[in-house]
Amino acid sequence: MFQGIWIDKEDGQYRADVRGINKEQLPEGDVLVRVSHSTLNYKDALAITGASPVVRQFPMVPGIDFAGVVETSSHPDYKSGDSVVLNGWGVGEKHWGGLAEFARVSGDWLVPLQAPFTLRQAMAIGTAGYTAMLCVLALERHGVTPASGPVVVTGAAGGVGSVAVAVLAQLGYEVSAVTGRPEQADFLKRLGARHIVERAGLSAPGKPLAREQWAGAIDVAGGHVLANVCAAMRYRGVVAACGLASGMDFPATVAPFILRGVTLAGVDSVMAPRADRLQAWQRLARDLDPALLESLAQDATLADALTLAPQMLEGKVRGRVVVSVRG
Repeated sequence: MFQGIWIDKEDGQYRADVRGINKEQLPEGDVLVRVSHSTLNYKDALAITGASPVVRQFPMVPGIDFAGVVETSSHPDYKSGDSVVLNGWGVGEKHWGGLAEFARVSGDWLVPLQAPFTLRQAMAIGTAGYTAMLCVLALERHGVTPASGPVVVTGAAGGVGSVAVAVLAQLGYEVSAVTGRPEQADFLKRLGARHIVERAGLSAPGKPLAREQWAGAIDVAGGHVLANVCAAMRYRGVVAACGLASGMDFPATVAPFILRGVTLAGVDSVMAPRADRLQAWQRLARDLDPALLESLAQDATLADALTLAPQMLEGKVRGRVVVSVRG
């Protein structure tokens, strides 16, 4: 038996609690991992609270990522004792995830832990940080450099946003950080943000075209925020969109795209090819200052994750929540 968060729907009642789970109950996979750390992401919070139909089948162990050590493996790339990381691939939604002491998964979903990160540091980065780096890589692929001009990050005090601010600043970009929590201004400036932008100014319906401000953008919000960011991009600016915290709709016009040549690049972290995953983790090892990880992360237990989940949905959690699954 081992401990994990267990989500079930019995007699129409949605429940999530910490309980003992039998190893024989684990789903199929060719690698068994002794999980060291997982995280609490926005999607995990939705799954734990039942606020959105994230969980596709019951019962489910949530946790869309984890870091741990291979216990047993029949996969050619991994052997007992290897340190590994998993992000996405539907774990915590369709396949039991990382908020438990053990996980059995396909070895094709794993990547090796990148030096110099520890297992805990890898989860201080987690799927949010890995997604942030995928967005940075998208900007670079479309030619956005520090010399191109200022860049903006929405949801900057959250998991994706905080890592994006830190990485972009480390790379030499002039970063504007958008947040609805002005009390986080000092935190964001410590990460490297030069300017703090009130989210309220981007949350209401705006003009088809606004004053040109930014050469690049990383957006986690969607909705009016994304539409207004696109409207304020400089000529041939690039927006990497990876989230929908403010809504799934996109109430915009084509004006920024046909009059300023703006590019809207979608970024998906769940099914990203292995080569992209490795590149993202390798770049994080190079471009993210490990000293900043402590300011980005707070530690939690499995039981804490249940309490923090609704707070995360209310926007009351800053940065990253690292869950030590072994207490």
